[in-house]
Amino acid sequence: MFRFLESLIRGTQSHAAATPPGSLMTFYWHFIRQTPGPYAAMVVTSLCVAMADMSIPVFIGKLVALMAAPDRAAALASHATTLSAMLLVVLVVRPLLQFADIAIRHNALMPGATSLVRWQSHWHVVRQSWPFFQKDFAGRIANRVMQTAQALRDSVMSSIRAGLYLSTYGILTLILISRFDWRLTLPVILWLSSYAVFLKFFVPRLRELAKQSSDMRSLVMARVVDSYTNILTVKLFSRIADEDAYVREVVDEHQDAVSRHMRMTSRFMFTLQSMNALLLVSTSLIGLTLWARGLISTSQVATALPLVWQITNMAGWVSFEVAGIFENVGVVQDGMESISVPHTLIDEKDAKPLVVTNGEIRFEQLSFSYGANRPVLNCIDLVVHPGERIGLVGRSGAGKSTLVNLLLRFYDIESGRITVDGQDIRHVTQESLRTQIGLVTQDTSLLHRSLADNIRYGRPQATQAEIEEAAKKAHAHDFIMGLRDWNGRTGYQAHVGERGVKLSGGQRQRVAIARVILKNAPILLLDEATSALDSEIEASIQEQLAGLMQGKTVIAIAHRLSTIARMDRLIVIDHGRIVEQGSHSELLVKNGLYAALWQHQSGGFLADDIPDLTKVG
Repeated sequence: MFRFLESLIRGTQSHAAATPPGSLMTFYWHFIRQTPGPYAAMVVTSLCVAMADMSIPVFIGKLVALMAAPDRAAALASHATTLSAMLLVVLVVRPLLQFADIAIRHNALMPGATSLVRWQSHWHVVRQSWPFFQKDFAGRIANRVMQTAQALRDSVMSSIRAGLYLSTYGILTLILISRFDWRLTLPVILWLSSYAVFLKFFVPRLRELAKQSSDMRSLVMARVVDSYTNILTVKLFSRIADEDAYVREVVDEHQDAVSRHMRMTSRFMFTLQSMNALLLVSTSLIGLTLWARGLISTSQVATALPLVWQITNMAGWVSFEVAGIFENVGVVQDGMESISVPHTLIDEKDAKPLVVTNGEIRFEQLSFSYGANRPVLNCIDLVVHPGERIGLVGRSGAGKSTLVNLLLRFYDIESGRITVDGQDIRHVTQESLRTQIGLVTQDTSLLHRSLADNIRYGRPQATQAEIEEAAKKAHAHDFIMGLRDWNGRTGYQAHVGERGVKLSGGQRQRVAIARVILKNAPILLLDEATSALDSEIEASIQEQLAGLMQGKTVIAIAHRLSTIARMDRLIVIDHGRIVEQGSHSELLVKNGLYAALWQHQSGGFLADDIPDLTKVG
């Protein structure tokens, strides 16, 4: 049975690739409608449990009437069937209904619905564009994905149970006690009316305060993760106290937000408890008055008071649930800020896979500005011929990396176009485009997995022998074989830590180069690919890269001009424009900007603070 219930919802099952809606109710419905069966079953079992609970006060009333009979033995004998039925309901039916209710909630909805929301949220978020992740803390995005699923599930389940129980108790109580005397219903009717007004007042306020509290909790998580992620920088600059202040600020703000939320929650609960007390006292007074006048019996009073008492107990439970519901609603609203964001860089509906036959790249009248007034690239016209190796040269901020990012389609082109073998990259799928491009950057980030998994990322179907061969070409094999992680895993099975922190910068760079060697894409992009390597290793890697570049179209960026001086052609970019191009020797003869940059090299490194030489030559 448990396995059956657990199989009702498979969280990672196929689903429509739709953006989760941006409004709260439609966001909830987007996920609930995918699993209507378990939620409907929960409605049925919860309703049955509520009705079974309502039988208890009725049984108490019947027992009081039975005990008031003058002939006790005769009364017991004549009501044996009724007593047996009552016993069956209390000992068998009610526990079975409660078990069914618990099983549906705990074995079907809690694991399945949570996994479904979490998986689909992650599926959508991970397909966001690169700029999306640059605008927020990774820790906060991850926290929202994880917490939203549980909060949505809990708030839906609690709302169903609270609404069903309260309405069932209220309606059945009115029906039952109206059969005794209509005046007994007056306190219940007044309480239900007051409860509606009460909810109308408190619900919007609790929801807004819960959202503020959740926003601040998410920000606390983001700042804490930011400090932990950059702990080496924190310690190197001795800024522990500053980090304390940075985190303390949002912890204090979070405490203030929680205090405001809990203050309103306390008012909510106190008001409800006062209403409950008035309901119980007024029903008791009316019941005793009617009993004293002989208008109702003792058993009827004994039935009415437990019914009302059950409403007050249920209302107290609902008050506790409502506090949790709106805290969870706040978490969901906060999570929607990351989850319900439409994808900005999407493939066209009829986009086709990129087919690279020669590897020619054309930049035609390309302009781009990151949305700012001043363009980063301005009318770039450039043809990279098949198999040609070019180097991009210029100061920091000249637009070199932007050109590479646009080729990778991390951003959409604002004007002009880029083609690969005549195919506009806007009309091909992004995955096929990036599959045909190998990239090594200066900021190498590795996955918190084994060395083998990190290198195999370049070609998932690669064998262990192919992985080791790529590592040898990248001069990574020797240090990999000497690695041992905290769990005793060695060599290629050793894990590298988050973002590869267990490795040095040069080691990470060599693993990244091995990954690209294994990928063996026809287009190769090198963005400061050897910046983290010492001179001896760099010289060896350069030889391997020279072999890797054979037959490939290559675009390389380097501040150390000596590393790209042997390229077929150098493209000099300044202020977003191509100002010079040619071979190393040709550009030196021109005595222009490139020659000036070459002369300002210090130990093979291009200084960023050289004077503006745009007009040189």
